[in-house]
Amino acid sequence: MTEHLFQDDAYLRDASATVTGHTQEGGIILDRSIFYPNGGGQPGDSGSIAWAGGSLRIATAVKAGQGAIALVPAEPHALPAVGTVLQQAIDWERRHRHMRVHTALHLLSVVLPLPVTGGQISSERGRLDFLMPEPPEDRAALEEALNDVIERDDPVTDEWITEAALDADPGLVKTMSVRPPRGVGRIRLVRIGDADRQIDLQPCGGTHVARTAEIGRIRIGRIENKGKQNRRVHLHLD
Repeated sequence: MTEHLFQDDAYLRDASATVTGHTQEGGIILDRSIFYPNGGGQPGDSGSIAWAGGSLRIATAVKAGQGAIALVPAEPHALPAVGTVLQQAIDWERRHRHMRVHTALHLLSVVLPLPVTGGQISSERGRLDFLMPEPPEDRAALEEALNDVIERDDPVTDEWITEAALDADPGLVKTMSVRPPRGVGRIRLVRIGDADRQIDLQPCGGTHVARTAEIGRIRIGRIENKGKQNRRVHLHLD
């Protein structure tokens, strides 16, 4: 199992690690990772690793089973051997934009309080699919409401609960298509706001900014019809 350093500190840009294995596809498994692996609609991080006698660009990170994360090299290269101590560094600007978009999507689900059927994140934009038979009547008003919530500069924090606690409160899960990962006995919750003024609380394993104002201004893009009951709402970093 790889220690997920990004869940404890999404702002960690570099860290040391030890190679614990390789995948059949040529991925590099570390004992601890600052690289977020592709999943939950958020892309895997890119970056680099360096060790005595070598370095590699990392194109992405993926889940490798049983809690492990594999770093995928950007080009063919001799891999560092098991036991090698190396330094890992993420492409910070790209990661930070993912954090801004991801947090903005949480807030979009607040201003559009409807069941979420899917989502996707990139470094420039994001989208959520909603169980929404009719589109919003006023897209400009929706955009204004979202930016008003962002500008309140609420804190974004996380905590862990047991799987049993989530089962006792299933309403915490907003996404119908992506279920919280299970098997380790606990679930990570991301909270926007505080105990006196909570804006949002839902299970999420992704990376987020520390305060909502860090997102910056958001522009609502297309609202697409994706079926009889579904609408896809796009947002863009302004």
